[in-house]
Formats: sequence, structure tokens, C-alpha cells
Amino acid sequence: MERRFVITEVLIPGEVSLAQWKSVYRGAAARLADGAWPVIAESAAAVTRILAKGEPVYGINTGFGKLASVRIGDEDLATLQRNIVLSHAAGTGEPSPVAVIRLMMALKLASLAQGASGVRVETVKLLEAMLELGLTPVVPSQGSVGASGDLAPLAHMAATMIGVGEIDVGGVRKPALEALSRAGLAPVELGPKEGLALLNGTQFSTANALAGLFEADLLFQSALVTGALSTEAAKGSDTPFDPRIHALRRHAGQIETAAALRSLMAASDIRASHLKEDERVQDPYCLRCQPQVMGAALDVLRQAATTLATEANGVSDNPLIFPEADEALSGGNFHAEPVAFAADMIALAVCEIGSIAERRIAMLVDPALSGLPAFLTPKPGLNSGFMIPQVTAAALVSENKQKAYPASVDSIPTSANQEDHVSMAAHGARRLLSMVENATAVIGIELLAAAQGCDFHAPLTSSAVLEAVRKAVRARVPHLSDDRHFHPDMEAANTLVRTGAVIAAAAGVPLPGAT
Repeated sequence: MERRFVITEVLIPGEVSLAQWKSVYRGAAARLADGAWPVIAESAAAVTRILAKGEPVYGINTGFGKLASVRIGDEDLATLQRNIVLSHAAGTGEPSPVAVIRLMMALKLASLAQGASGVRVETVKLLEAMLELGLTPVVPSQGSVGASGDLAPLAHMAATMIGVGEIDVGGVRKPALEALSRAGLAPVELGPKEGLALLNGTQFSTANALAGLFEADLLFQSALVTGALSTEAAKGSDTPFDPRIHALRRHAGQIETAAALRSLMAASDIRASHLKEDERVQDPYCLRCQPQVMGAALDVLRQAATTLATEANGVSDNPLIFPEADEALSGGNFHAEPVAFAADMIALAVCEIGSIAERRIAMLVDPALSGLPAFLTPKPGLNSGFMIPQVTAAALVSENKQKAYPASVDSIPTSANQEDHVSMAAHGARRLLSMVENATAVIGIELLAAAQGCDFHAPLTSSAVLEAVRKAVRARVPHLSDDRHFHPDMEAANTLVRTGAVIAAAAGVPLPGAT
């Protein structure tokens, strides 16, 4: 079977960059650096030596969770590992996105390769081959509380490696055995510790959180562009973006955001037209406080990025194997509290990016605030113009407010109270892509509204950069003279935001980001 990917990221365990994780999420294949294999082999050999001592070791020759006190005989060790995979593959809900599960596989691959999990070379090679060949386990999206690892989601991944469940191959779901066979691969029989190592860990939560981070970063940069375009449409001032203001407050995100907004509006004829004799003293906060709000969002996204970069390069299964001492130490690295906090931070940032953008849309459609025709239509009354798109934006922002409630403050005991405090990281991370999608639609509406507002200032033009953005919009969506079916316009604008076309059109200005 031929490889489906053009780019292959070489993962050095413990040293993988966010850029590499993003590349895998965007579609690159991944394989381990050659130096990882001896470390993996030594870890598996350590498990053999530990078993030879004849002592009970959690998860290797005992039951799991509340059943940890049950000793398992040597003749049943393989069955024990198979059973934990099959019994724990108890997820529910819609299948997780392929891109997220591929990222999850890469995260698990890099974790196992650090030599603390006791997994054999052949097992890791199968996971690597599945990732390289585009065989993606079908993993239900619900069922993890983010402690004791993402047990159910990772068990569904592990199940396909033993020939159970389904695998997505090029968008087609096939029985796992069939998909493996057609790719020239064979399922593995799990050895001691291997089932537990595969399904214990935070990789599902971390993959979802990273996906949310990557999409939120794109959203943030797009919103900087649309925010500048809205400022132009409203004939807002760029004085609040003066670097001296932001230097006094010292927040890096705020300083960089203000600089980007200044650059986006530089040499604008629209701005020059109202530098003098403008009766307005101050702009509304949605224009004036963009550096403060968006800068704070940027700082939060960067903090989340730092946490997730650390987590992605860590080892989070249990027990952990230390070959130098032939010890298996049981701890709690699988508890995903850091990921839960990071996901909550991303959710807050995404919510606020959409929230302030919706206020700019509302300002633009209100003639008392914007000085533009009501609802941005030349014939208000006969036409409704942007009246209902603003309502849609408001609905999406309110939905995101509800979704932004911190998941990390929730907990519910599981496993007969053995696992009595859990992180809910999977919940917190899974919501992020849908939140970004909501905010993307808000930014798409702002893109249309801001372009429409600037149209009314003709023959005056904005900066060269923002005019390039307007040109990209008008190549897809014509000026709204009279009411027409609005949904296709919104979908076109959403695509411009979602694909990064807005950022590409503004390529003349470097935009700050989190990753």
C-alpha cells in the first residue's frame, strides 16, 4: 500500500515541536527517529526482568483500578492485556475527526518511544505503520473523564491494533482486520503491560486540545484583520493603537496586537480623511480596546501552548518502567489536569475573540454608532441588509459563552471511588473545535460587514493590505446592493477565514500568533 502523505515528520521523543504536531494535524505522516528503537527495546526487556522477580506489579500481573489486588498468573498475562483493551473500548458518540485521531496516534507513538512504557518494538512499529499508511482507528468521541488516562478512546485505538473494531482508510470505514491485511500489516498479540500502556495516557485529550489551539491561532489572526477592517469601515481612530499606550501596560500580547493593527491600517486614505475635524472623541470599546482584549487572548493562547507543548512531549501512562533499576513505579501522570486547564484557557480566548467581533458587527449595522446606512444596505426598509447576520453572530457568541464554562472545575468519582477526582480534560478539549467553528462564522460575518462598510467610503480606499483583503472577499462575494440569499455569502466568507485565506491576503503584515 502506497503512502498517502507527501510530508513525513520525524519525531524525536521528548523533543517534538508544536510546529511538527501542527504538521501532523494538518495531514503529514510521522515516524520515529531511528535512535528511539533501542530505547524501546530496553524498556520491554525491563518488563521481562521485572516479571522474573515473581512480585506483584500493578497492571503487569495484577488487575486494574479497584481490582489491583487481584494477582494474575503467568499463563493469563496475554489474556489480561487483551481483555483490558476490549473491555475498555466502551466509548460512545460520533467518531472523532480523523485529523485529531492521527494526532493522538502520533502523540502516543512519541510517548511510548521514551522507554518508560514497557512496550515491545513490534507493537510500536505497528502503530507507526498505521500512521504512515493512513490507517486511522474509528474512535468514538465520548467516554473519557480525563483521568486514569483517556481510557475508552485509546482503547478503541488499541483494539484496532489487535484486529478488533474499525479503521478509516481514505474516508471509508473497514473492519480492522481487513484494513490491516490490505495494507500488508498483521495485528499484534499484546504482551505484558502493552494493553495498559496503549490505553493509559492523556493523548486523546491532548490531541483535541492541540487541534483547538491550532484552529484558535488561525482564528485569532483572522480576527485581527477583520477588526482592522471594521475600524476602517466605522472610520475609527488608530490613536488607541499608539505604541506608547501599550508600552506602559507591558503585556506582550497587547503590545504586539496594537502593532499589528497599526500596520494593517498604515497609509489608509480612509483614516487620513478623518484625522482632523472629527467630532467623535472616542470610539466604542469594540474598536478602541482591541489591543487589550485580543492581546489578552493571545497571552492566554500562548500560555496554553506552553502547557500543551510540555504535555505532548511527556509520558503519561502508568505504571512507568525504569530500566536502569528494573522498577515499575505506579503514579498518576495520566491525570489530565494540565490539559484541562489549558483547554479551558483556549475556550475563554475563543469565546472572547468572537464576542468582541460580534460587538463590532452590531456597531457597524447601527447608523447611530457607525455613521453608515442602517444595516449596511443602501435602501434600508425595503432591504434588511445585515440585520439577521448580526443576529446569527449574537446567537453563536451566546452558544460559545455557554460552552466556555470551565470543564476543569467539574469532577465525578469513577471505578468504585478508586478514581475519585478526575479532570474532565476530554470534555474541555472536545468542545474547542465546535467553539472555533462558531467563532469562525462570527468572523466571517464581520468580514462581509466590514467590507460592505468600506464600500460606502468609495472612492476612498483603505491600506494596501486591507484592500487586498477586500479584493479577496469581492472575488467571492459581490457588494450587497439589494437583499439576496445571504447564506451562500456567509459560507464563502467562512471558507476564507477557515482556510487562512484572510491571513494570506494580509501577508504584507506579520501577525502575532500562539504557535
